[in-house]
Amino acid sequence: MTEQHQDAATTASNNTTHFGFKTVAAEEKVSMVAGVFHSVAAKYDVMNDLMSMGIHRLWKRFTIDCSGVRPGQKVLDLAGGTGDLTALFSRRVGPTGQVVLADINESMLNVGKDKLRDLGLVNNISYVQANAEALPFADNSFDIITIAFGLRNVTDKDAALRSMFRVLKPGGRLLVLEFSKPTQEWLSKVYDVYSFKLLPAIGQLVANDRESYQYLAESIRMHPDQATLQQMMDTAGFAQTSYHNLTGGIVALHRGYKF
Repeated sequence: MTEQHQDAATTASNNTTHFGFKTVAAEEKVSMVAGVFHSVAAKYDVMNDLMSMGIHRLWKRFTIDCSGVRPGQKVLDLAGGTGDLTALFSRRVGPTGQVVLADINESMLNVGKDKLRDLGLVNNISYVQANAEALPFADNSFDIITIAFGLRNVTDKDAALRSMFRVLKPGGRLLVLEFSKPTQEWLSKVYDVYSFKLLPAIGQLVANDRESYQYLAESIRMHPDQATLQQMMDTAGFAQTSYHNLTGGIVALHRGYKF
């Protein structure tokens, strides 16, 4: 278990948690994260392209390819935000399948809904405002669940993983695409400079919002590393868990099954 996750477990027992590098009351984090994403929703896609130089699209396509999704399946795109994964899944599951785009943040959900409708993707997509820690779906509902760049913003990650396990069908799989820990020290140093110097500056220039992007950088550092997240998935009940590092470990794709 990493030091960050030990700290998170300790603070959770005291009803406090992390908001970036700050320690806050657990009940406050949801509203604080909501404030961040209400603020960034309108510029979210533009900032994603700028921050990653478009590479986030490759990470997401890799996730789709690793999902093994087939026509007719039911997919939950959790913390789906502006709908990038939902759009890709919608085309893969076809008219007999269904994709549920779920997000706790109404502003992000509305941006995603408008974008997908503009793309003409309407017939096999539904939208639900939902908290990952207590998903409002029946047991054994989905063939595939994805959560991309969302788990680090969840207050109780262990509860969220248990909730995902519950609503996944037997034989189904969870894919977690998230920022992680670079595998090389030199890359980690470069990434720190980028995250804490350039990223907030880009946020200020493009979105007039330095603070939200400072939080996003800090939230990445507080997120469990690759091995710890895999262990958390094991504890939640997932089997055959594994992870694949992308871009030198800046991002990792974790996968686990429900049997």
